[in-house]
Parts: sequence; C-alpha cells; structure tokens
Amino acid sequence: MTTSPDVIEESRGAAGGPPGSTATRGGEKKGSVEQLALALFIVVPFVALLAAVPLVWGWGVSWLDLSLLVFMYFLGCHGITIGFHRYFTHGSFKAKRPLRIALAIAGSLAVEGPLVRWVADHRKHHKFSDAEGDPHSPWRFGDTVPALMKGLWWAHIGWMFDEEQTPQDKYAPDLVKDPVIRRISRDFAFWTVLSLLIPPLVGGLVTMSWWGAFTAFFWGSLVRVALLHHVTWSINSICHAVGKRPFRSRDMSGNVWWLAVLSCGESWHNLHHADPTSARHGVLRGQVDSSARLIRWFELAGWASDVRWPSEARIDSRRRDRTANAA
Repeated sequence: MTTSPDVIEESRGAAGGPPGSTATRGGEKKGSVEQLALALFIVVPFVALLAAVPLVWGWGVSWLDLSLLVFMYFLGCHGITIGFHRYFTHGSFKAKRPLRIALAIAGSLAVEGPLVRWVADHRKHHKFSDAEGDPHSPWRFGDTVPALMKGLWWAHIGWMFDEEQTPQDKYAPDLVKDPVIRRISRDFAFWTVLSLLIPPLVGGLVTMSWWGAFTAFFWGSLVRVALLHHVTWSINSICHAVGKRPFRSRDMSGNVWWLAVLSCGESWHNLHHADPTSARHGVLRGQVDSSARLIRWFELAGWASDVRWPSEARIDSRRRDRTANAA
C-alpha cells in the first residue's frame, strides 16, 4: 500500500504565502538583527550541549554513551526523514512490506508522535504552507522582528500545544486503512518506552554497572531525543524563515546548509517544497543528503522501487533564476 495520487497531489501545496506575499518576499534577505536573533535561537543551545561533553568526560560520558547517542539518533532521524516524511507522507518511492514496517517502527523510535498523526500534520502543512491553515508557520503572527520571534517559537514548539487536531481521516486516509500501520501508530507509547530503554540496557550490560546504564540513558536516551527533536523542529521554524531559495516554491522554505548532516538531508528544504515528492532533497553539488543515499541502497537491494529521483530537466524547470530569465 502506497500513498494515493490524490493525497500526494493535495500535499504539494496551495497558493498563498505569509503576510506580504511570498511572490514579492521570496528573494529578499533578512536583516542583520533577524539573522542574529535566529542564530541565537538555535545555535546557543547546541553549543552549550557540545560544551557539556568535555566538561563531564571521564565521569559522566564515555565512548559507549556517545556511540549509543549517535546510533539511536541516526536510526530515529532516518526513520523520520525516509519513513515518516519521504515515504509515508509524500510517496517518494514504493517499499516492500518488511521495509514499510521497519520504516514505521524506526520513525516511531524518534519519539516525535504517532505515525498517522505526524503524516496528517505534515500533509496539511504542505497544503497551506506559510499561509492561513499551516499548523506551524513562523510567519503566523506577521513579519516584524517581534512577530517573527513569536512565530519562530510557535513553529518550533508552540504549535504542538494547539488544541486543534488535524483530521487524520482527511489527510492520511491511506494509512488509516492499513491495519498494521494503524497499530504501529496506536502503539506509540510502547515505541517511546522501547526507544528510551535500549541505551541503558546496552550500557548496563556492556559495563555491568548501574552507572553505565545511567550515563547511557542520559546521553543515548534523553540528550539524543532532545537533540533530534530540536533539529526536526528547526526544519519547521528556521528553514521557513532563512536560507537560500534557488527554487520556486509557494512559501518561504529555504536551504540551511549547517543543518544538513544532523537533519539527514531535510534542511535542503527549498527544493523539497518546490518538488515535494522528490526522493532527493539535496540536488545541487555538495549538498549532503544521507536519506537519499539510503533510499538508493534500498533500491539497489530490491527493497524499494519506483523511486522518484529528480531528473536534471525537472530540477532545472524549478529554478528561480530560470523564471527570471524567461521573464
């Protein structure tokens, strides 16, 4: 079972944009004050986290802890980017049943919410991207610096506390009809507990100590989940506020290079909104996209098929400069 053509088309986007109109603002650069505020908003917490590693090295963190953090991080991250996002939300490729289930479970281990709800929210985001109806646009409150700061908080975290729920029967009917996927989504609490327990179980067994289990839980469970959450939320907030926009899209989506590795290729966000069903987001030279690489390996192994790889002609047709030259 794959995403229906009607649902895929609905997720491509709708006309409209943030206050001031995307058409007139899409190519503008943000002022230095906004750039500084945005940098502080996302960079400072990560710097503090990185600084904590050498401070506690030797008594509060080990190579085992960091290995568990990295392994669990990229397992969940690719489960979200390849599974929840490119496969379940946009139908970027077809997957054999075992891979389909594995991607559903891997994405659930990221602790970002039930699969069906995640997909429904994201399809609604694409339908109304940066316009009225978008669940998490940073332009929700306007385009002044104070409004943007408020909007960034909303897009990053605040929207998840909104009482309004995206109707899953409307935005994810294909997943609702699949009993196995529906069961995996419904068992989100179980996958959350499992995700948090794997690192301390491994850490405790390898070191044969409660301290080893504790530090593995802190770094491999708590820090890992927090870091992955903030990187994912940054796609909603940062990547819809700043970044280069070489491709035409109906919103303010931009490419943010410094998030590319941690986001597994998702921060090449401008191309994604210009061509939502593309299996590769980093389409230009030097744009690292580990999710696309793994999809390619799945294809070579025969686990994935009908992959929507973007052709050079398709990429060129979406370039912003091509439209300007034509005009």
